[in-house]
Amino acid sequence: MIRKLRTQRDNQQWMLDLALNMRGRVQNFERDDPEVPKRVRNYRMIPKAWREAAQRHEALARRAQAHGAKATAAFHYDHAIEAYRMAQHPIYFDDHPVKIALCNKLNEMVDRRSKVAEYPIERVEIPFDDGKTISCLLHLLPDRRKAPCVIYVPGMDQTKEVFPKAHRNVALARGCHVLAMDGPGQGNSNIQKIRAVGDNYERAGAAVISYLMKRPEVDSRKIAIYGISMGSYWSLRLASYDHRIAAVASAVACFNPNNTIFTQSSPRFKQMFMYMAGYEDEEKFDKEVAQPMTVRGYLGKIKCPTLLVTGEYDPLCPLEDAVEAFEELKVAKEMWVFENQYHPLWGISNLGGGDAHEYVLDWLQGVMQDKAMSRKHRRIAFVKEHGDGPWGKCEWTPPIKPGQAYF
Repeated sequence: MIRKLRTQRDNQQWMLDLALNMRGRVQNFERDDPEVPKRVRNYRMIPKAWREAAQRHEALARRAQAHGAKATAAFHYDHAIEAYRMAQHPIYFDDHPVKIALCNKLNEMVDRRSKVAEYPIERVEIPFDDGKTISCLLHLLPDRRKAPCVIYVPGMDQTKEVFPKAHRNVALARGCHVLAMDGPGQGNSNIQKIRAVGDNYERAGAAVISYLMKRPEVDSRKIAIYGISMGSYWSLRLASYDHRIAAVASAVACFNPNNTIFTQSSPRFKQMFMYMAGYEDEEKFDKEVAQPMTVRGYLGKIKCPTLLVTGEYDPLCPLEDAVEAFEELKVAKEMWVFENQYHPLWGISNLGGGDAHEYVLDWLQGVMQDKAMSRKHRRIAFVKEHGDGPWGKCEWTPPIKPGQAYF
């Protein structure tokens, strides 16, 4: 008997493998940098290739740690963590023994890294539904002083381990703690079958905020949210749901995911998200999960200063969607549009080869330092590919009206 395909677009797997061969990617094909080891030629090879890369860095990290070279060990543990994370992620089946084994190795690397990091990194398990927990990593400033804290909301293809890196924590210089969470559908939440459905992410995020407000190291008046990719969607929904936060930055846009990510982009997005939501029936998923996934009608409920960050030609968020999202906000707001950029926003010429992380954290730091920002503040920056960044003279009025496509 021929096995029934899970989604209608599963019959495009050969095309996905071809794209992987040609571009070294299974998504975000606009970028030139490959996201998988060069020897990978089809999707099924990804976990093995990344596992082997992880084992190499693990061996180097262990050797450096034994030699007393903690900084070098942290560097290699960071890479081992990333590789084990990338190895487990393509396996989108519950209770798969290979996925579980890779996740166990990921956890082991995190714990080993904590022993060599130059600042404290704590595991945090926050109670959630039915005796389960939202797993987080809390990156604290070295002196544990009371300071602002940024909640990092990862993307669909990320977990709490992806940011920040221990060997280059960009929040330290900005005086911020960071708590990265495995929200519903992500990382350890997948293992516990905490699904990315309904308002689960909002409720999980609210539980995280409540936890942070009780930590002595955290200034409870200065808790911000930073969401990336699908996390840009979840962060905005969370900000509309819980008004205890001081600011929200929503970057690498996926502001209205059901319009493009599940229909026009790589088939892998829908394959992955159906697993994250716990669905096998595509028709039910479309009706019960995908259709309600929107920020429209929620953005007007946000009460804190908001930053939107997007690439001019991000395929997961057409610019007209980003512009409409910006217009719906009723708070102090900014939007940065990076000329000729896509998804994500790392190593881009608009920032001199830098990442969006540093600039976004600078913005959040500024807001939480009580820098004056009127509720009427409104600014759209069109950040030129070879310009002087989002703080230059780059104010922009979009050339389109609501409902018009941007070309």
